[in-house]
Amino acid sequence: MLVPALLVLFSNWTFFSKVADVYPWTEGNAGFLLSLALFHYSLLVLIMLIFSLLLPTRIVASILIILTAVVGYFSDHMGVIIDADMIGTMFETNVAEATDLLNFGFIMHVVLAGLTPAVLMWLVPMQKSGTLNELRYKAQTAVAAIAAMVISVLPLGDHYASFLREHKPLRSYMHPTASILYFGQYIKHEIIASKNHPFVSLAGNLKRTDVYSHPELIIMVVGETARADHFSLNGYKRKTNPKLELEENLISYSNISSCGTLTAISVPCMFSHGGRENFDKGTAYYIENVLDLLQRSGVSVLWRDNNSDSKGVADRVTYENFQSPKINHECDIECRDTGMLQGLQDYIDRQQGDILIVLHSMGSHGPAYFKRYPSEFERFTPACNTLELSQCSNAEIINAYDNTILYTDHFLSKAIELLKHNTPKYETAMFYVSDHGESLGESGIYLHGMPYIIAPDAQTKVPIITWASSSSDIDIKRSIELRDVKNSHDAVFNTLLTLFEIQSDLSPSTAGPLVYLVDETKAH
Repeated sequence: MLVPALLVLFSNWTFFSKVADVYPWTEGNAGFLLSLALFHYSLLVLIMLIFSLLLPTRIVASILIILTAVVGYFSDHMGVIIDADMIGTMFETNVAEATDLLNFGFIMHVVLAGLTPAVLMWLVPMQKSGTLNELRYKAQTAVAAIAAMVISVLPLGDHYASFLREHKPLRSYMHPTASILYFGQYIKHEIIASKNHPFVSLAGNLKRTDVYSHPELIIMVVGETARADHFSLNGYKRKTNPKLELEENLISYSNISSCGTLTAISVPCMFSHGGRENFDKGTAYYIENVLDLLQRSGVSVLWRDNNSDSKGVADRVTYENFQSPKINHECDIECRDTGMLQGLQDYIDRQQGDILIVLHSMGSHGPAYFKRYPSEFERFTPACNTLELSQCSNAEIINAYDNTILYTDHFLSKAIELLKHNTPKYETAMFYVSDHGESLGESGIYLHGMPYIIAPDAQTKVPIITWASSSSDIDIKRSIELRDVKNSHDAVFNTLLTLFEIQSDLSPSTAGPLVYLVDETKAH
C-alpha cells in the first residue's frame, strides 16, 4: 500500500504538471487533479496485487520502484516516452547504442531513486500470514482499490471523458503504469508477429521502360537522426553542408515528414508500399518491400550497414555489416560511415546491369554526438563531449550535433565522388533519406522516439537529397519544382521504382515520386 503512494507522490511530477497545464488548478479543476491522483494510486495497488499472485510482493514492489526510476529518468530529464515502439527498439538495439545511454546521471538516478528505496523496503519487517488469509487480504484490498477507482471517476465523468479521449498522450507520463501497459501491448504485438505468416508478393508484373539508356547506378544513403532544419542546404544559418552546396544538379527537399520517430519504425516503413498510415511493423517482415521488387526485376541490390541493422528490410538481398573493424577499416572510437565506401568500386565492376547500393549510416545518433564524427570535423565549438547531456549547455549540444551533420556532408560528397568516377558508363545518382529527426532541448525534450501524435517537428521533419550526374535521366529542372512541396517517407517507394524506370501493376502509392525523368522516347 505504501509503495504505490510513494510512486504517485514522488515519481509523477511530470505527469501532474502536464495535466495541470491542460486542467489548471485555479480554474476549478482541483477536484479532478486530486481524483486523478487517487485513481492512479488505486490502479497501481491493483497492478501490484495482480502481479503478486505470481511473484512475492517484495519482488513486485522492487521491480516497480526500479522500473519507475528508469523510465522516469528518460521521461523527466530528456522528454523521452517509453511506449510500445520504444520498448521494441530497446530489444533490437545493439550494445554500442545501449552503452551510449548509460551515463553517470542515469546510473545515479537509478541508484538513488530505484535501488536505494528498493533495498530499504526489504529491511522493513513483514508479518507472515497463512496462504488463505493472504488471499483474503488481497481480495479485500482489490475490491477496495476498484471501489476507489469508481468513486474517483463517477462524479467527474466529464473531466475523465475529455482526459481519455482528447488528451491521450498525457497518459504516457504516468509512471510506471503507462510503461507496464505499453509492455503488454508489445508482448501482444510480438505474439501476433511470431505466428506463421505467408509471404506476400506485392506485384505480379514488373516492366522495365529504360530501353534506350545505360544501366543505372544509384547509391541510397539511409541517414540517422538528421533533422532538416540543421542542413544549410535548407537555409540553416551555419554552413553544415559546405561540400554539398558546391554540387550541381542537387536538390534538397525542405518539407518532408518521416514515417516515425524511431529507426525501427521509419526504416521498414519508408521501403514499404502502404505508407505510414497503413504500416504495421509486425506484418511488414512478411510483405515484399521495394528492395525485393527491384531485385526481382533484375537490379543488383547491396545493403551495407554501419548502424544497428536493416530492421528486416534487407533480409532477402545481399547484406554486409560494417560495424566491425575486421570489415570497416575506418574505425577509431567507433567505425565510420565513410568506411562503407571501401571496396564498392570492385563490387560495381563485378556487376552486370542496374545496381542499387544502400548505405545505412550511423549519422547523428545521440546522445553521444561527439562519437559520431572524427576529431577533424569538430568545427563548431565548444562541443558537448559527454554522454550526460545535462552537463552541457544547449549551445554545446547543438555544436556537437551540427558537427555530425558536417561529417554527413563529407560522407555524402565522397559517395558522389564515387558515382562521378562511374559516369557515363552508368546513369548515376545519389538519394539520401534520414530516418527521423532529433530534439536538442527544445521545450526540455531531447533525443527522439516520442509518440508520433505529439512528436515535435524536430523529430519528424527530415532531410531528403537527390543528386544526379550528367548521364542521369533525372530531369533536374522539373524535379526542382518538387523541392518545397509537402511530402513524406511515403514517396521513397515510388521514387526508387522511378529511378530504375520500373512499372508495376501495383495500385498507386500514397505519395508520388520525388523526381521526374527526361522523356527518353522523345529524346531518341
